[in-house]
Amino acid sequence: MSSNRVCLIEDDEIMGEAMSDRIGLEGFNCTWFKSGESARASLKKDCYDVVISDIKLPDIDGEALFEELRSAGVALPPYIFMTGYGAIDRAVRLLKLGAEDYLTKPVDIRALIEKVRAICARNAADAGTASGEPTLGISSGMRHIEALLPRLSVDNITVLITGESGVGKEVVARALHGQRDPQWQRPFITVNCGAITETLLEAEMFGYVKGAYTGAIRDKKGYFEQADGGTLFLDEIGEMPLSMQVKLLRVIQERKVVRVGAEALIPVSINLVCATNRDLKKMVEAGEFREDLYYRIHVLEVKVPALRERKEDILWLAGLMLAAEATQHNSPRRELSPTAEQALLEHPWSGNIRELKSCLERACILSTQAVLTPDALFGNGYGQEPAEEAAATSLSDYLGSYERHYIEQTLKVNEGRIADTATALGISRKNLWEKMKKLGIGDDK
Repeated sequence: MSSNRVCLIEDDEIMGEAMSDRIGLEGFNCTWFKSGESARASLKKDCYDVVISDIKLPDIDGEALFEELRSAGVALPPYIFMTGYGAIDRAVRLLKLGAEDYLTKPVDIRALIEKVRAICARNAADAGTASGEPTLGISSGMRHIEALLPRLSVDNITVLITGESGVGKEVVARALHGQRDPQWQRPFITVNCGAITETLLEAEMFGYVKGAYTGAIRDKKGYFEQADGGTLFLDEIGEMPLSMQVKLLRVIQERKVVRVGAEALIPVSINLVCATNRDLKKMVEAGEFREDLYYRIHVLEVKVPALRERKEDILWLAGLMLAAEATQHNSPRRELSPTAEQALLEHPWSGNIRELKSCLERACILSTQAVLTPDALFGNGYGQEPAEEAAATSLSDYLGSYERHYIEQTLKVNEGRIADTATALGISRKNLWEKMKKLGIGDDK
């Protein structure tokens, strides 16, 4: 379960229980208060990542509670209000007072969950930025990689980073370099092995002396010498020609280079990080990559998951990118509408982080709105569906389908183990069995 804490203030027993259960199923730590008085005491002493509060409470008005706590100097987390349609003007007033958002009843639980997820992602991003520590993401996959980096920061070690194009392999390489050299006083040299012609690759990698070939009018250090004492990042290592692979293998083994046109051996002390989006093992089997080089660079492997496999990172990354856009262009930071956030989460992102960055940059350039919508991100008409199709599903069926999907995915992750799945969902085994029976999970097995 996530460490993110949600404070829910709702006096309605049925609605409160349903929301609390769903928030818990989504992996958040939810504490449900049925009165403003009990919530007031907790908010004064406990830490939460987000508050979800009804405006109409039996003992104290939700707005009055919010203003009272603010006036008392309580450091409140982002506050989301739930209100009936007749109280929208009041909700707008609360936004001006500092509330995060409001949702009208009946609450769209899916929109609420995504709003909570976006807030928690933003909180994590802000915390990572404030700490000054390298932060790769808030998903479990990226947190695992970040926790692994200190153990990979030994000098003269070779690391292979794998993953689809655009997942952020260079970002991981830079984070690893930062572990070894927090002050960034040592060099970090990046080489795209697929962008240099075969005829120039050796001279660029190992350097050359004056007169080595036409145009060599002075001695020049190659990438290995430039990276001496620091990190050499060889991106797209799978694109390196076979003729060059054998020379690279020799340098890795001997830690010495010979400039083109010279004979002297020049020792280098580097941390070599290689990256590829290709399956090097299959390339070895096909004779396209040297087996001895493969095992030399495959000492330690870091697999970076695709963006679609770590949806928790999408809104976190989007927040960082929008902030960077605002800083770069000295303009107000753009925000995302709830529907835009949902659109980002549902997009497949075949181009991964690179595609996300391009999408947001394009939207910031073309849109004049302060709050970006799905149309601004993906074009007019995004996500439209016939009205009769949208109305064909009841709310209970809609919520049930998402609950079923979430439980099935959690069961899959835990290989069908009921006890582990119940623990991950934050519910009892009995409750899990009841939900599985109700939703028909496992009936087809």
